[in-house]
Amino acid sequence: MTDYEKNSVQDNPLGSAPLIPLIARFAIPSIISMLVGAAYNITDQIFIGHVVGMLGNAATNVTFPTVTLTTGMSMLFGIGTAANFSINQGAGRIDEARKYVHTGLTGVAIAGILTGLLVFLLRGHITELCGADPAGNVYPYAVAYLSVTALGLPFQMFTHTSSTIIRADGSPTYSMLCTVTGAVLNVFLDWVFMYPLGMGIRGAAIATVLSQIVSFILAISYYPRFRAFRISIKDLGISVPHMLGSMSAGLPNFCNHMLMMVTNIVLNNALATYGAMSVYGADIPLAVSGVAQKTSMIMVSFAVGIAQGCQPIWGFNLGAKKYGRVKGAYWRAFAAAFAIGVLFFGALQTFPREIISIFGTGSDLYFEFAEKYLKIYMMLVFFQNIQPITINYFSATGNHRQGLLVSLSRQGLFLIPLLIVLPKFMGINGILAASPISDAMAFVLSVSMVLVSFRKFKENQQ
Repeated sequence: MTDYEKNSVQDNPLGSAPLIPLIARFAIPSIISMLVGAAYNITDQIFIGHVVGMLGNAATNVTFPTVTLTTGMSMLFGIGTAANFSINQGAGRIDEARKYVHTGLTGVAIAGILTGLLVFLLRGHITELCGADPAGNVYPYAVAYLSVTALGLPFQMFTHTSSTIIRADGSPTYSMLCTVTGAVLNVFLDWVFMYPLGMGIRGAAIATVLSQIVSFILAISYYPRFRAFRISIKDLGISVPHMLGSMSAGLPNFCNHMLMMVTNIVLNNALATYGAMSVYGADIPLAVSGVAQKTSMIMVSFAVGIAQGCQPIWGFNLGAKKYGRVKGAYWRAFAAAFAIGVLFFGALQTFPREIISIFGTGSDLYFEFAEKYLKIYMMLVFFQNIQPITINYFSATGNHRQGLLVSLSRQGLFLIPLLIVLPKFMGINGILAASPISDAMAFVLSVSMVLVSFRKFKENQQ
C-alpha cells in the first residue's frame, strides 16, 4: 500500500466526521438517485395512464416483475461489491478492494446482457406468467411494452451497480447525477413520443431505454477518475473468490428483490382470479395494484436511499472496529426511515383518491377499489421502511445469513403464504389484509435480530 493510500484510509471522514451530517452527505444524493430511478417507472405510469388508460396501467403492472428482477441483480453485484470495497478500504487492504471492484463491474456487464436477451426472447411467456391472460385486454399492451424495455435492461443494471460503487468511492453527488440526468430526459421523451408522435405505450418504452443509455454513458465515464485507485479496461476480469464474496454480501438484497418479484406475480394472479369473482372484475385490481406499487416506490426510495447512503459508513467503521459509530448510524437511519413512513401513511389514509387520480382516470368502481386498496393493503407501510435499512446494515457488516433471513421474512415467510391462504376465506379482502399482517411480523423480526447483532459488538469491545 502506497503512502497516499495509507493517508486516504487514516484521514477518511467515514471514520471521524459527525454522523448526522455524514449520513446526510451520503444519503441525500442516494435518496435522490433512488427517487429518480423510481421516476422512470412512475413517469411512464402517469403518461400511460392518461394516454392509454386503465389497461395501460394494468400492462405496466404486469411487466413490473422484470424491473424488480434486474434491480435485484444490480444489487447482487453493486451492494456486494461496494460492501467489500468499503470494508477492505477501511482495513487498509487496498489490493483486495481493487479486485472486488474489477470483478463486480465485469460480472454485472455479463449478467446484464444475458438478462436482457432472455427477457426479450421470453417476453410472451413472462407476460402470461405475471398475470396477463393471452386472450385478455391487457396482454397485447404488456408484450408491446416489454419488447422494447428488455433492450434497456443491460444499461439499467450496469448504471445501478455503478451508482452504488461510485457512492462508496466517496462521490455520492456524481452517483446521483447518473440517474437524475436519465430521469429528466425520460420525462421529456415520454411527452415527445406519446403526445406529438402518438406512439402510445411503445413510445413510453422507447423513452425509457434511451434515457437508460444516457445514464449508462455517464456512469462508465466516472471510472477513469476513480478516487481510491486507478481502473482501466485491461484490469477488468472475474476473480471467482471475489465474485463469491461480493455475491454473498449482495445476496440478502438480491433475495429480497426476487421475493418481491415472486410476490408481485402471486399478487397479480390472485387479484385477477378473485377480482373476476367480485364486482370489480380482473382488470381493475391489476390496474390499481400497479398504481399503488409505483406510489409506494416513492416511500421505499427514501428508505433504500438512506440505507445505501449508510452502507459505506457501516462497512468502513466495521473494518476500523469503531462499533459505536456503526450502531449510531443504524439508529439514525432507522429513525429517519420510520418518520418518512409515518408521513407517507398519513398521505395515503387522507388523500387516497387524489393520489390515484395522478395516474389517470377510471370508473367509479375503479376509484372505489383504489381507495380501499390504499387504506387497507398499505395500512402499515411505515414498518416496511425498516426492512431495507436492516438488510443493508447486515450486508454492509458482513452478516450475510442474518441479512438473508430478514430479506426472506416479509415476502417469503409471511406475505406469500397469506396471499394464498386468506383469499380462500375472505375473497379479495383477504388479499388486502395480507400485507399489513406481514409488515408487522417482519418489523418485529428485523429489530430483534439487530439487537442481537449489537450485543455481539459489545462482546467484541470487551
